[in-house]
Amino acid sequence: MSTREEIQNLYQQYVMTTYASASLALVRGKGAYVWDSEGKRYLDFLAGISVMNVGHCHPKVVKALRKQAGQLIHVSNLYHNENQPRLAQALVERSLKGGKCFFCNSGAEANEGLIKLARLWGSGQGRFEVITMRNSFHGRTLATLTATGQEKVQKGFHPLPEGFVYADFNNLDSVRSAISGKTAAVLVEAVQGEGGIMPATDEFMKGLRALCDEKNILLLVDEVQAGMGRTGTWFAWQHYGIEPDAFSLAKALGSGYPLGAVVAGPKVADVFQPGHHASTFGGTPLACAAGLAVVETIEEEGLLENVRKMGDMFRSELEKLVPKYKWIQCVRGRGLMIGLVLNCPAKDLQMSMQEQGLLALATANTIIRFLPPLNIDEKIVKRAASIIRKACRSFDKQAGVNKQ
Repeated sequence: MSTREEIQNLYQQYVMTTYASASLALVRGKGAYVWDSEGKRYLDFLAGISVMNVGHCHPKVVKALRKQAGQLIHVSNLYHNENQPRLAQALVERSLKGGKCFFCNSGAEANEGLIKLARLWGSGQGRFEVITMRNSFHGRTLATLTATGQEKVQKGFHPLPEGFVYADFNNLDSVRSAISGKTAAVLVEAVQGEGGIMPATDEFMKGLRALCDEKNILLLVDEVQAGMGRTGTWFAWQHYGIEPDAFSLAKALGSGYPLGAVVAGPKVADVFQPGHHASTFGGTPLACAAGLAVVETIEEEGLLENVRKMGDMFRSELEKLVPKYKWIQCVRGRGLMIGLVLNCPAKDLQMSMQEQGLLALATANTIIRFLPPLNIDEKIVKRAASIIRKACRSFDKQAGVNKQ
């Protein structure tokens, strides 16, 4: 097996530096744990950034991929394969009944699909603009980075595509003032992930639905990070008692195999017609076999209930830290999509946790993001809490903060 240094050297020589230099090379995973090239074990509370929702190498997913790989890996969408409509049925029946799916490969591609769907729907009325939220994140393609309400991800890529307008998250008046005769849709995350684990308020989501109905525009929800059970319901918008007109999925849908989807409700289910949209690798037999295994695992193992239970327990453990350290502001999130909010840069605390054997991620500069597998148990939550406490003590000592 290659050493960490050998792997790093290969990266430096042959891989574009689109990511910051990594301090670990991971070689194996099982359940909630991963191992690095030096043999050290880590508790993975990042889960591939909310991809490995059923854990690493779940036996049901592995079995489904192995079986399908021996039967049929890929055929063009010029032909049918049985797994694609079965997965579409599974998603529609758990979300927008009477709807339909389009399959693709990634979250950015799924959000591109939402944007194209909105533009095509609004084209006959001269509507093409999509309102998105400041501090949102929708992807890295030219259209989706423009939809992303963060200047830092747009820097250097101008001129950006036209047709995007920004409003303030959790501020219905801001959205209302952004609507014009050109508006086709509002695109929102029910929980902002990259923006700092910020849940939408009940008032905001219900208000958006009513506002979109009033103005006859589409309500689109980005479920790329929050979907597939992450927040304790199949999709985060289901917490609010409303339905979007369409939503996007990816990340956890394929449990590590590239798979994304647009799920469209009855209002827009038939907007796309032959020639309007396509994806060579969208909805292959192998990808959809993984997706079906994920859906079945979440349901058979009762993971939605487990997310609610373990999420409450983990948040309770984190909230005990708030009064102990002046540099911890609060804990926020839903289910097992949780942020530890600091009033100082979070990167050093992330690294302290890693040194202690737990993987998490600093986001929005001051927030530690936790996205563990949905099938963690009480023992793992307590182990994670113990590591986090040690990391906080170490960070506090090294930073020289919170001194009396």
